[in-house]
Amino acid sequence: VIEPYVSKAANPFTDAVCHEGIVRAARSLKRAYQNGADADARLDMSIASLFGGIALANAKLGAVHGFAGVLGGTTHAPHGAICACLLPIVTAVNIRILGQRSPDSPALKRYEEVAQWLTGDQRASLQDGVETLQGLVQTLEIPRLSAYGLKPADFPAIIEAASKASSMKGNPVLLSTQEMEEILHLAL
Repeated sequence: VIEPYVSKAANPFTDAVCHEGIVRAARSLKRAYQNGADADARLDMSIASLFGGIALANAKLGAVHGFAGVLGGTTHAPHGAICACLLPIVTAVNIRILGQRSPDSPALKRYEEVAQWLTGDQRASLQDGVETLQGLVQTLEIPRLSAYGLKPADFPAIIEAASKASSMKGNPVLLSTQEMEEILHLAL
């Protein structure tokens, strides 16, 4: 639900759905992972998943999913593992590029709100949000993409296909070939 919230096509309806989904996932994903019998955590995750589907159908996604479809077909890695590995990386790269190219972009404010919802701290910074996502990836023991056989020699074909993916069109900033390659290197 983070990608549709920062998407170029976000709207008031998806904003509400994404906010609720992010808050529920932030409080429950780790709990559901650590204790699959935690019914409240699983309910939150079910609702977050439903809201993610509603949001993506109405506001598009971004580079995480732009890469994920291509990588899933190339590496046969699980979709969720690819997305989880890429989310903190794409978030950090998007934030950096937006700060350089478009420091007044509304997407930066949205990323800041996401950081606050993820951490539960209204003073959380963009970096706090990225660090929270990175910590969650570590806690959930999400493998790097090299664990699924991804190697730098695969990057040109992946970048070419991902740049044409419909999900990539919702990313809050247009990524260059070099920036897409950077994301893949960071995911190894």
